[in-house]
Amino acid sequence: MPIDPYAAVALFALVGLAILATAAVSITAIPRAHRSDVVAVVRALPDLAAMLMRWRRRR
Repeated sequence: MPIDPYAAVALFALVGLAILATAAVSITAIPRAHRSDVVAVVRALPDLAAMLMRWRRRR
């Protein structure tokens, strides 16, 4: 069953809006956060990426 073109456009718009909203929240939150919190998050990113890659492979 092919997907309706309008539904595809709406889905892409929704995903794009979600990405933009996430970026806006992140850009707003990082300068307002305490420096030690930002450093802890940046140091945790490689572990988070590795965990997501393992989770993706198991699915």
